[in-house]
Amino acid sequence: MTAFCMMKCLCQATRNENRYAKRFFGTLLTQTPQKRVFSPSWMAVPVPSKSAVFGLTQQFCTAEKSHTEPKNKTAFGSVGRRIPYRILHVINQDGESLGNMHRAEALKLMDQHDLKLVLLRENVEPPVYRLMTGQQIHEEQLKRAEKKKASPRSGVVQKELSFSSAIAKNDLETKTKQIAQWIEKKYHVKVTIRQAKDSNTDMFLIFDQILEAVSEKATYLSKPKVIREGASTCIFRHMSDKELKAYQKMEKQKNSTAETQENEDLKSNESHQ
Repeated sequence: MTAFCMMKCLCQATRNENRYAKRFFGTLLTQTPQKRVFSPSWMAVPVPSKSAVFGLTQQFCTAEKSHTEPKNKTAFGSVGRRIPYRILHVINQDGESLGNMHRAEALKLMDQHDLKLVLLRENVEPPVYRLMTGQQIHEEQLKRAEKKKASPRSGVVQKELSFSSAIAKNDLETKTKQIAQWIEKKYHVKVTIRQAKDSNTDMFLIFDQILEAVSEKATYLSKPKVIREGASTCIFRHMSDKELKAYQKMEKQKNSTAETQENEDLKSNESHQ
């Protein structure tokens, strides 16, 4: 009886071992073709590692792109207390350099003197900031706006004329006609006048004479200013439709006022007679 039980247990163990072996090798046979990838030359290609996959996806990362995108240029003005740099090169309100200092020290100076910090140059090491008053910032903003306005816009043609303050009357009339023709074509016209030797002619007066001659269509883009000793310049432009309407309305009012005054003078003269 004992021998019979032993034989039965051995047979059961053999059947279980065969069953487990079939399961194991069957799993290998079904999974191996899925995991192996064969190239056209029947060479096995290893499965990409985690680091390789990360390397491929890294160049598409939006955070990486954000570092390479150009920064938008901020408008000129006070930066308040928003200073991302630890060390700054500071210039005082008189334009004198105070050297490099920690931002905390720069903010302390700003608070002590009731000034404002303005970023001047960012692409240097360390960045340059200036302590300025509100009035200084306002004046600088006006200068920059005037400079931007005076610079020719893309697609706008700018012509240039240069002559001496001792120009003859006929020559000035010829130059003025040329300016009027360019203005009619919506060009910008830069006029530079050089002070003639031993001449006391007011160059700004010549600019006003030119503007008066073309006042029905032109105005100053950049008002007359001295660019260097003995030379002044300005830029004329064509008036916009809105400016033309305002000019025509003003001229009508002038003519109406002049006619009214003339009628009153006539009535006054008649009453005295």
